[in-house]
Amino acid sequence: MAPIAPLSAARPLAPPAARSFASLRAVRYALAENRLTLVAGVLFCLLLLCAVLGGVAAPYNPLATDTTARLQPPTTAHLFGTDALGRDILSRVMVAARLDLGMAVSAVAISFVIGTALGAMAGYTGGVVDAVFGRVMDTIMAFPLFVLAMGIVAALGNSVLNIILATAVINLPFYGRFARAEVNVRRDLAYVEAARMGGNGAVRILSGHIVRNILPTMAVQASLNMGWAILNAAGLSFIGLGVRPPTPEWGIMVSEGASYIISGEWWTFVFPGAALMLAVFCFNLLGDGLRDVLDPRRRT
Repeated sequence: MAPIAPLSAARPLAPPAARSFASLRAVRYALAENRLTLVAGVLFCLLLLCAVLGGVAAPYNPLATDTTARLQPPTTAHLFGTDALGRDILSRVMVAARLDLGMAVSAVAISFVIGTALGAMAGYTGGVVDAVFGRVMDTIMAFPLFVLAMGIVAALGNSVLNIILATAVINLPFYGRFARAEVNVRRDLAYVEAARMGGNGAVRILSGHIVRNILPTMAVQASLNMGWAILNAAGLSFIGLGVRPPTPEWGIMVSEGASYIISGEWWTFVFPGAALMLAVFCFNLLGDGLRDVLDPRRRT
C-alpha cells in the first residue's frame, strides 16, 4: 500500500506557466463578459502603437510646413487635412500620442507610488502621522485641482517635467486618501494580527499583506486617473501653460484649430479633439476590465 502523505504537507505552488495561463484566462473572461472592455482594449492598442511607432509610421514630417497646402480639408493625400502652416494633421496626431501618453503615465506612476506609500503608512501608524497626512491631503483638495496645476506650472515654468510634476501633485490625494482608508480598515483584521504574531515587522505587514490586497482597486483608480491626467496636460497646453509649439501635442492642436471654428476649417480641431476624447474614453473603460482581471471575487 502506498504511503499516505501527512496532512501537514504543503501544497506546491503552481508553476509559472500555469499562473500565466490563469492570467490569460482571466483577461479572456473580462473581454468576453464586457464588450466595452474589448473596445477599450482595441483603442488602447491603437494608442500604444501610435505612441511607439508614430514617428516612423506617420506619413509626413509633423514639423514640416507647406504654405501652398495650408488649411486643406481631408483628402487622400492628407486624411485629416492640414493646419494653418500646411502641416499634416494626421502625422501630428500620431506623434503627439507619445508625448501625451508619456506625460500621463509618468504623472500617474509618481502619484500612485508616493500616494500609496504615504497613505498606507499613515493609515497603519495612526495618531499624529495620520492627522498630519490627512490635513496635507485636505489642503491640496481644497484648491480647484486644475487651478493648482496652473499655479505650479506657472511658478516652475512650462516644461514637460513641470507638467508631469503638477499632474502628479494634484493626483496625489486620490491615492493617498484611498490607501489610508483601506489600510486603516484592514490593520486590525485577523490575517494582519496573525502576521504580526508571527514576528513580521510593520514594513513586511504593509507590503506583503495589506497593500497587495488593495492593489486591484488602486489599479482601477490609476486607470481612471490616466484619463484625467491626459486631460490635465492637454488643458494646460490649451491655455498656453503646457508644451510649447511647434511640438505636436493634442491640447496645442485643439487650441490652434479653435480659432478656425467660425471660418469653417473644422478638421483643424475636430481630429485632435477626437484623439483626446478617445484616449480618455479608453482609459475610463479599461477600469472595468482591470477590476474583472485583478479582483478574483469577480471571477468566481
